[in-house]
Amino acid sequence: MKFRRIIAQVAFPATLCLLAALGCVQKTAAQGCVVAHSVGEVGGPESDGGYLAPKHWQFTLDYRHLYSFRHFVGSVAQEYRQQSNTEVRNRINTFDGALTYQITPRFSVTGTVPVQFASRRYFIAADSLSPTSPASSIEGDWGVSGMGDISFVGQGWIWDPTKNPKHNIQIGFGFQTPSGRDNIQNNLVEIPGQPAVNATADYSIQPGIGVWAIPVSVESFQAINNSMQVYFNGSYLFSTQETNGVANSSPPGFPPPAPQNAFVATADEYLLQAGVGYMVAKVHGLTVTGGLRKEGVPAHNAFTADEGFRRPGYAYSFEPGVIYSMHGGHDLITANIDRAIYRNRIASVPDLQLGQHGDAAFADWLWLASFQHRF
Repeated sequence: MKFRRIIAQVAFPATLCLLAALGCVQKTAAQGCVVAHSVGEVGGPESDGGYLAPKHWQFTLDYRHLYSFRHFVGSVAQEYRQQSNTEVRNRINTFDGALTYQITPRFSVTGTVPVQFASRRYFIAADSLSPTSPASSIEGDWGVSGMGDISFVGQGWIWDPTKNPKHNIQIGFGFQTPSGRDNIQNNLVEIPGQPAVNATADYSIQPGIGVWAIPVSVESFQAINNSMQVYFNGSYLFSTQETNGVANSSPPGFPPPAPQNAFVATADEYLLQAGVGYMVAKVHGLTVTGGLRKEGVPAHNAFTADEGFRRPGYAYSFEPGVIYSMHGGHDLITANIDRAIYRNRIASVPDLQLGQHGDAAFADWLWLASFQHRF
């Protein structure tokens, strides 16, 4: 009985932290304000879903779905866009395959390959967005898919996992390659009745960002008792260039972009998560979680200049979820349904220079799922 209590104490914190890492897939350029991504594998001690043992591997498959359509300028929802059927609708489905190797009890490395399937649709009736809308109705219907930006990250626990089963902090640092395409085009009819044109899809649904980037992450947990713990996780993606060289084109009938917005910006991205988890004693292997999530894109990059077209902003979401550990911790399933509770499309640097404030479409819900196998 004493051994069973020890296992419960050390395994539960790891499972909770794992949720926070698995709940954020690697690349999602979705809601206008580009959703950030968390990097780093987190676990707990070496049994029942705990710390990954040295010389062992872990495969993780993450899935993420969102549908963004609700436009905001600042924190104000632009209800007229839906009422006039002029909202932009993005659907993003992303799969991440990650392989982790535990080198020592404290240090591991992870490689992640994302694959994305996305669409973007809009219809703008003639003169519906006066005075800037075109005289003729226009429509856009893009479908984009492909491999995203592959990343490699090294992680390390601050404290020795064998001596700290109830709390720990893991730091991750790595690099993200520009392996995903950032300029996929579709052949489509933008003006009904006119010939089809070859147009570049919006950056929000492109599989890649087009430049090298530096991901940094932190994951942490603290056990409160044998069945409850709190966690905090954060990640930041540092871009290494101001833009990716892809031209930012306006839809037919709209004025061309200002010089400050002539090319697509490669913006930094960030993610913060905090919450609590509770292990359900009557259902072996089941943990329920609840927390808050903030993710977004800043108006200013940390290491580069800030011109180029971007839609900076952020969203707060309530993040309930479940974790189910099976087969002695070798297999684990997580699921989350996040509900946005606050969204804000902040002004970009070009917006401020031009005396304007652009909008962005955000999602109401975010669906996340993950499967993990250790061997």
